[in-house]
Amino acid sequence: MKESFLMEPIAHIRSEFPEKFGIPRQSGLVDALEGQVVFEPPYRSPEALRGMEGFSHLWLVWVFDRSVRKDWSPTVRPPRLGGNVRMGVFATRSPFRPNPIGLSCVRLEGIELQGPQGPVLHIRGADLADGTPILDIKPYVPYADSHPEAAGGFAAAPAGAAVEVEIPPHLLQRVPPHRREALLGVLAQDPRPHYQKDPLRVYGFSFAGMEIRFRVEGARLQVEDVICSKEGERP
Repeated sequence: MKESFLMEPIAHIRSEFPEKFGIPRQSGLVDALEGQVVFEPPYRSPEALRGMEGFSHLWLVWVFDRSVRKDWSPTVRPPRLGGNVRMGVFATRSPFRPNPIGLSCVRLEGIELQGPQGPVLHIRGADLADGTPILDIKPYVPYADSHPEAAGGFAAAPAGAAVEVEIPPHLLQRVPPHRREALLGVLAQDPRPHYQKDPLRVYGFSFAGMEIRFRVEGARLQVEDVICSKEGERP
C-alpha cells in the first residue's frame, strides 16, 4: 500500500551561513555557533514549549531544502571516503535521500517567550544553513539517546584532525568580537571538501555577513582575507 504524508515547516532557523559551504559536517562540532529557531505563525504558542526549559539539548528534524532531487540512488559517495567509494544511502547521512530529512542535536541556550515573532529558541551547535525549514522539535533524553558503546562504522571518528588556524591580527579585527570564537571553530574543522587538497587554491565561504577567504597547506589553515559580502567592503 503506497502512502504519502503532507508536512509543512513549523519553524525556520536563523544561522550565520547563507550557503552550505563552510557549515560544520555534523551538529555539535562547534558549540560557539549561535542560532535561533523562529516558529511559523500557526505554531507561535508558548504553550507548545511548556516544559522545554528543563532540557539542555534538542533534536531538530529538518529538510535538506537545498538538496532536493526528483529521484534517488541506493548508493552515494560519502565525502569523508574521498568521494571514490559507494556506500548504501541508509548507511550515510548524505542529503541525497528518498526523503530529504535531516536530524541535528543542538544545545538549548535559552527560550525567548516574548517578542514580535512569538517564542524564539536560542540554540548552539547547529549545522544548518540560514532559513532551513524545521519539521519538528523533540527533547534530547540522555538515558535513551546516549549510547557511548555504539559502533560508528566508517564514521566512527571525526572526519579529520583539526587544523591550526592562522589569521593575521588586522584581519581578525574585521571580525566582530562576538563572532570570533565561532568563526575560529568553523575554520579549525577545515571546511574544504575532503577530496580537495590543493594548497595553492583559495577557498571562500559566507559567514555572518562576511566572506572568509582561506587556503590550507598540510595542517595549517591561513586566512587570506575577510570581506563584507553584503556591502562589498571590509567590515
